[in-house]
Amino acid sequence: MKTKRQIIKIDESRCDGCGNCVTGCHEGALQVIDGKARLISDLLCDGLGACIGECPQGAIKIETREAVPYDEAKVMEGMVSKGPNTIKAHLKHLKDHAQKTFLKQAFDYLKKNSIPNPMEEEMENEHKHGAPEPCGCPGGRMMDLRDSPGSESGENPAAASQLRQWPVQLHLASPMAPYFQKADVVVAADCTAFAYGNFHNDFIKGKAIVIACPKLDDGQEVYAEKIQALIEDAKVNTLTVVTMEVPCCGGLLAMVKKAAAASSRKVPVKHVVIGIQGGIKSEDWA
Repeated sequence: MKTKRQIIKIDESRCDGCGNCVTGCHEGALQVIDGKARLISDLLCDGLGACIGECPQGAIKIETREAVPYDEAKVMEGMVSKGPNTIKAHLKHLKDHAQKTFLKQAFDYLKKNSIPNPMEEEMENEHKHGAPEPCGCPGGRMMDLRDSPGSESGENPAAASQLRQWPVQLHLASPMAPYFQKADVVVAADCTAFAYGNFHNDFIKGKAIVIACPKLDDGQEVYAEKIQALIEDAKVNTLTVVTMEVPCCGGLLAMVKKAAAASSRKVPVKHVVIGIQGGIKSEDWA
């Protein structure tokens, strides 16, 4: 059965068949066929986009469309013949993108089939001594901050960050991320956190968040598809749309309403309007 999820799309007019993306895709979802990179199986593509950075022509992007659900066991079946280094690269890819469910499935597959886990020692050391700081620019790397120490600490609790995940831009967010699953999600206009002084405690404490600008951002259709995927695939509990009082912010609420109306699941949608000088101007269920 197909469902809407994030998956890669290749622009064949740009692809020169260099094969860099094939090397970057440890899941084996890509092959060069007839001089062009091809996605050979939906169920092998995790939609996290490791191949995008390998393409010198900018021919690969992520889209949301109907696709066969990603199958970690099927990926591992094809992975083991490639050797421990490829297995480790795949496991690290899942770990770096906070894909805890898929990582556990991969570990279980290795254990069930008596295959050495090349990351077992590293994971045990991290468990004992704490995970090291990630290297490189975090950019769009998914990070689940819910278990991070110190989010409630500090001399001024009102100023403590309540952010539970990274990234927060809707453009970069993946509905597959574990922190969206069955969560209460805030969809906020970019400016709201600057106008409302206690935004963290009043709006995102204990919730996941995505932010967007309905006036300046491109790809509103893709945004609506992502919201719909949050409702249907991540099975979020509620959506709270936070906008500014300016007219152009109304597009964000319209986008969420459109996604909610098109979804097979129904979730409560709350709308909060923030005034330019701070404070809540209105609050109601959409």
